[in-house]
Amino acid sequence: MPTLDFTPAVGDHAFTPQQSELLALAHALGRDRFAARAAQWDEEASFPFANYEDLRAAGLLGLCVPRSHGGLGADYATYTMVAAEIGRFCGATALTYNMHICSTLWTGVLADGIAMTEAQRAEHNRRRDLHFARVVKDGAVYAQPFSEGSAAAAGRAPFGTTARKVEGGWLVNGRKIFASLSGAADYYGILCTEDKGDEKPDARDTLYLAVPATSEGLSISGDWNPLGMRGTVSRNLGFKDVFVSDDEQLMPRGIYFKGAQTWPAMFFTLSPTYLGIANAAYDFTVQYLRGEVPGEPPVKRRMYPTKQIAVAQMRIQLEQLKSLFLRVVLEARPDPSKDERMRLYAAHYSVMEGANDIARLAIRTCGGQSMMKHLPLERLYRDSRCGALMLPWTAELVLDRMGRETLYEQGEKD
Repeated sequence: MPTLDFTPAVGDHAFTPQQSELLALAHALGRDRFAARAAQWDEEASFPFANYEDLRAAGLLGLCVPRSHGGLGADYATYTMVAAEIGRFCGATALTYNMHICSTLWTGVLADGIAMTEAQRAEHNRRRDLHFARVVKDGAVYAQPFSEGSAAAAGRAPFGTTARKVEGGWLVNGRKIFASLSGAADYYGILCTEDKGDEKPDARDTLYLAVPATSEGLSISGDWNPLGMRGTVSRNLGFKDVFVSDDEQLMPRGIYFKGAQTWPAMFFTLSPTYLGIANAAYDFTVQYLRGEVPGEPPVKRRMYPTKQIAVAQMRIQLEQLKSLFLRVVLEARPDPSKDERMRLYAAHYSVMEGANDIARLAIRTCGGQSMMKHLPLERLYRDSRCGALMLPWTAELVLDRMGRETLYEQGEKD
């Protein structure tokens, strides 16, 4: 088994040989390439194309594509470990990489755990051959925009973006907001509601379609000048009678809805990015107090008790995040128990809020110098604050789910 010369962002664990190899690769890419570029993407609010060239060259675009299709065959837990390591060095790269990898996870290992008819399974297997080949052979990047400014992305309403069946495919109409990788993806994995010609849209009729970036009627609009995660370039996507062929279905009709019910852990995949950021804030604080930040005067500040206490508080919180995170990704499975689902919610909330709390402590502890943009802490703070806002599991929605599902068993109401 390869020996790691660093502690991964997810902490110590009895990693498999594949996990150790992939973590070492992600760490080297992040340390040697991504970290130095992160300030540029943030300052310009530009997409990290150079990082994606590195990911493509390393074969990491196919991380979760099955080996039978030429990919690396990583499972859910392994992906989250790798994503957290990337997030340690560039949050925007890790977050957008999540949107791409999720497209292969939904169609790959997760779809394998969703009940389908024989006909649906055959249809799905045939179509995912096409999508996996694009990723592995062509280096294609897939996006996965959810948000529409409604309750749909939270799973509480049908998507407003619709697809109407026509000969040979679908006509897509609608709009997505906060669409990460806008202008950078080759395909946009759009969640939309099948338009059956009546006025009763149903979330059970959700379709998952890959819309080619070159499609006629697809438009990108809006400014992108946010607080943090600026390199995601999450502008608006518009769809005006966009034709999508039948083979662009990433899942058969109705299967996405079943998958969302079957695999709640799928909505946890935003968390690794923020665990990585929490690690980065802690790592920098230790470096800074020891006088070991490259390019900075070697001034030690570690002798002050207040600094020592702050670092101890940060480490305690970080260890709590790592332990809870690692447990839930290792036990992730279809149809989890109620306790497993509650633990998943708790882990997501803890990471999203905890990352920002650790970044807050880092800034307070490192002092006024940490506000300067030539150092990464102020960027890490801004990026860390954004996690709690992300659908489908915002911090508020997670609290709502936990409280409701604790006090009400399925089917109960007052």
